[in-house]
Amino acid sequence: ARSRGVEKESKGLVGVKAALLVPAETAEAEIKVKNSRFIGTIGHAPTIEKAREFIQEVKDKYPDGRHHCYAFAVGHGASVTHGMGDDGEPSGTAGRPMLAVLTGTELGDACVVVTRYFGGTKLGTGGLVKAYTEATQMALLDLKCEEKVDRVVVKVTSMGYDVWAKVRGPLEGLGCEVQSEEFHEGVDVELLLEEGKLERVAAAVRDASSGQAQISEPVPQGV
Repeated sequence: ARSRGVEKESKGLVGVKAALLVPAETAEAEIKVKNSRFIGTIGHAPTIEKAREFIQEVKDKYPDGRHHCYAFAVGHGASVTHGMGDDGEPSGTAGRPMLAVLTGTELGDACVVVTRYFGGTKLGTGGLVKAYTEATQMALLDLKCEEKVDRVVVKVTSMGYDVWAKVRGPLEGLGCEVQSEEFHEGVDVELLLEEGKLERVAAAVRDASSGQAQISEPVPQGV
């Protein structure tokens, strides 16, 4: 039976180790098997929506490809959503082996698409599994990764203008990114920062404002 590329998602552990790495950029690799081209493209997908957008981007890049098979792993550790699709290839010959490669790594928040340009020769079930596996592996070899960093947004309110002028430089030195600023009788700002630096940021704000500034509860933002 041929698959229509219906997405299949499940939650669970990725292999034995929790995924700690995410794609730092998009990577691509191509193999040829009996005149068929298999182009593997892998990139960052921190949400299911982003994974679907990535799949569509690859389809748009290679509109003449006969098949655009995919696999993704969104999340890390004990909370991972898997998706895969064969896009018209015989069921189980593309998305499943691609996902097996992906989940055999420590990589998370990743989506891989393998585009096939048919070369006129049928490869058979075993040949397809091998080709889609190798295309995924080759794309992974060219992929640059970075460690997953959890980020949060906090809102700092009730700061005087002098306090903000004093503390902005040190906060940016800690890696804070200013998301918004509101000026009235005082200054309110939203900051995006690494979760692990939250205590240092809060201490800097408290010290500069003599404890007058208020800091909201952090809102997780992912990578």
